[in-house]
Amino acid sequence: MVIASEFFELNTGAKIPSVGLGTWQSDPGVVGRAVEFAIKVGYRHIDCAQVYGNEKEIGLVFKNLIAEGVVKREDLWVTSKLWCTDHAPEDVPAALDRTLQDLQLDYIDLYLIHWPVRMKKGAVGFKAENLIPVDIPSTWKAMEALYDSGKARAIGVSNFSTKKLSDLLETARVPPAVDQVECHPLWQQTKLQEFCKAKGVHLSGYSPLGSPGSSWVKTQVLKHPVITEVAEKLGKTPAQVALRWGLQIGHSVLPKSITEARIKENFDVFGWSLPGDLVAKFSGIEQTRLIRGTSFASETYGSYRSLEELWDGEL
Repeated sequence: MVIASEFFELNTGAKIPSVGLGTWQSDPGVVGRAVEFAIKVGYRHIDCAQVYGNEKEIGLVFKNLIAEGVVKREDLWVTSKLWCTDHAPEDVPAALDRTLQDLQLDYIDLYLIHWPVRMKKGAVGFKAENLIPVDIPSTWKAMEALYDSGKARAIGVSNFSTKKLSDLLETARVPPAVDQVECHPLWQQTKLQEFCKAKGVHLSGYSPLGSPGSSWVKTQVLKHPVITEVAEKLGKTPAQVALRWGLQIGHSVLPKSITEARIKENFDVFGWSLPGDLVAKFSGIEQTRLIRGTSFASETYGSYRSLEELWDGEL
């Protein structure tokens, strides 16, 4: 029986807390309260990104909670991400400095390339004409320099297919510690999971509940009959079952919520497990990628003519 731990060890030796609070689509004005509540109920991993537009508010919460002695900086794990407009090697350190300033931190525990996609510097929004050809090896060299400096204690990628991760591993001096991708029972990433395990890269799952807050996502992970049936049998919520499945498969999970009851519920995934016969039911679930990155494929601009090329067939 797999007993998921509260941490996973990265290839740097650092221990990443296995449940983190996602902050995507958490509006300024509410995200601070959510982060404060999460830390007070035990979360130690907060997943941020510059493009989410809420790092300043989160930084204020970090500053106050550390000053009040609620949590020590060294006990927090803070992730942030390099946006597509800052891929030029000279822009990478400045982007991290902005994030550190907003979050009121001296270092970040994990800094990720948010997408294998590049946009013109200063571009706002997702217009196709802003896409320009990507050069991951040169961006990664700048990420490695941040790792060397200690400002980023670990570096990694997000939304990288198995092939893109494999290509990076061939040229990287410092191998990525993490690939953060969409992962839940309806998009299990089996091929990528196996590759990551073989290469010592930790897979971290965003939208582990299927992004129920996104109006454009029509498939509802938490209403899938396998998940609701398992939840009923175990006396747990569908969200807890989906999260526990991820932990037992061996990856960290980043549920997003701004509701106190759900933030608490999503953290109650330790001290119990899914029995093997119930885990086996998950392998029969039809797979569908929900976060497709449609804006990043263009017939004219950027590096990818189609979603097939963006995901290297992992659709």
